[in-house]
Amino acid sequence: GANGVIIAEPLAGLLSPDLADEFSTPYVKKIVEEAQDEFFTVIYHNCGNTALQIIDSILKTEAGAYHFGNAIDICDILKSVPSNTIVMGNIDPVEQFKNGTPESMKQAVKELLSRCANYKNFVISSGCDIPPSASWNNINAYYEAIEEYYKNPVF
Repeated sequence: GANGVIIAEPLAGLLSPDLADEFSTPYVKKIVEEAQDEFFTVIYHNCGNTALQIIDSILKTEAGAYHFGNAIDICDILKSVPSNTIVMGNIDPVEQFKNGTPESMKQAVKELLSRCANYKNFVISSGCDIPPSASWNNINAYYEAIEEYYKNPVF
């Protein structure tokens, strides 16, 4: 009954491009080749701070979408990814979902959406797993901010 899966590959973000090509990319690509089809999508997740340096290796996996953590500037990634490839991320899960306020969350969401407005392949998301102790007020504010933004987008 699932329509897809997220493969978390955060340690690949610690590898050089050559090491990523050797120890991560071929294995993720094999999973993608075996699992992904028109009805099932594999989303590749990397929250490492070197994701931009290994973006070519990451894209070789041919995943259906790519999800990035808040350790990188998502706009730098978007500039490096084909416009027909979905890029997701990267609201800080600890700073905003756990430790933020509804006001800071709304500001972070609207700022990220504004910065990424020119990229039609961008989908806003948390930057990584949301901590179990995250505030429901902040989670609700996240969705409210998205709704408010798209009612009055700043393009």
